[in-house]
Amino acid sequence: MTAETVLDALKGVVDPDLRRDIVSLGFVKGLVIDGGAVSFDIELTTPACPVKDQMKAQAEELVRALPGVSAVNVTMTARVRSISAPPTGPAALPGVKNVIAVGAGKGGVGKTTVAVNLALALSKAGSRVGILDGDIYGPNVPIMLGLQAQLESDGQKIRPAERYGLQVVSIGFMTKDEAPVIWRGPMLHSAIRQFFHDVAWRDLDYLIIDMPPGTGDVALSLAQTVPVAGAIVVTTPQQVSLADSRRAIRMYEKLNIPALGVVENMSYYECPQCHHTSNIFGHGGGETMAEQMGVPFLGRLPIYEPIRVGSDVGIPVVIAEPQSAAAEAFGQVASQMAAQVSMRAIKAEMENKGKIPLIPVR
Repeated sequence: MTAETVLDALKGVVDPDLRRDIVSLGFVKGLVIDGGAVSFDIELTTPACPVKDQMKAQAEELVRALPGVSAVNVTMTARVRSISAPPTGPAALPGVKNVIAVGAGKGGVGKTTVAVNLALALSKAGSRVGILDGDIYGPNVPIMLGLQAQLESDGQKIRPAERYGLQVVSIGFMTKDEAPVIWRGPMLHSAIRQFFHDVAWRDLDYLIIDMPPGTGDVALSLAQTVPVAGAIVVTTPQQVSLADSRRAIRMYEKLNIPALGVVENMSYYECPQCHHTSNIFGHGGGETMAEQMGVPFLGRLPIYEPIRVGSDVGIPVVIAEPQSAAAEAFGQVASQMAAQVSMRAIKAEMENKGKIPLIPVR
């Protein structure tokens, strides 16, 4: 039995998102053969991979079937790749691999709730995550995280606050509860630049940006300040939300920010007593829109009272009820988002190395 024999067997394990085997992708690391015992690592592109358990089981089965193998030990690890900054755009942000914008075409669709719970779902899966409250006029991230903090400096840069494992920065830490932020465009741009470049972000796989609703100054400042890996657009199923969401997707396209996908929030309501499901705001609008616009559909999120309660009291549902269907739905959306980032990063890596490109990302 040789390393080549084991690697040939492992070519039967195919990453379902990247559509290549784990050997050609370079995911197999540290292969050791000691008599009949075989051990190796499988290094995935995100800790939030939804099929890592299946891939581990398949790898163990294929190697165990080889003649002479008496034991197999597979360790699953992850290294989040960064989507390379374009040569003509803004420089990469120190300490951050991927900047992800979470936006919406209109207010009232639960954008901040989605941003906070997605950040927490990524963190619970093992990623290092930060969240920047880019909604300058309505900074609600501190409320939803139950966080009251004063930003402090290490003498050179601002230290982000921390809550539930997240690194957090918000203009809400600098204003009183009822004090409005009345700023023109240049002041907004200056604040956004400071939040990125004057904050000591520490070794983040993902920095989630809670964007203000609509298509305005903050999105433009974001595109001019840092390379953005992609944007998620949050919508609800009804037509008035979908129309505005289309505009948001087109805005990100014009700013050269790829749309990682659409999330349909408040998609359905399930009665906790009889479990009857009602589509209060309609059905399937977000998925249909995503298909029409050639954008991935990341998933549906339910109307669930503890989501609202958790946001009000500062204990998001992913923390308060981690085993609930709602928390699982956020986890699935987070996994799909991470997969989109991974596909784009790996595709860029392979094309830069002159290898055959992956199947186009959808």
